[in-house]
Amino acid sequence: MESNGHPDLVRIGRVLRERMDRTLEAEMEAARAAARRTRALRDVLIAIEDRASRVLLTAVDGSLHAGIITAVGSDHLEVSNAAGRRILALVHVVAVEER
Repeated sequence: MESNGHPDLVRIGRVLRERMDRTLEAEMEAARAAARRTRALRDVLIAIEDRASRVLLTAVDGSLHAGIITAVGSDHLEVSNAAGRRILALVHVVAVEER
């Protein structure tokens, strides 16, 4: 909106921009919160894979698997370390600790 320098229109434009910025910020935070609530284990593992972070995975049988996640499939993941590569079914992963 062109204010043509009118003081009232300049002030109203500034107020509207500030309200729009606050609204957009609140909507973005709500979207981030909703995404955090709906993330599945696979989504978390993909994010860790993208960062190439070291992880410690705990399986349902209590075994620990340390290394870097090198692949995440629809129902499995691959963890690599100096000893080699291990493929785990996602349903067997009960805990993920990013190092």
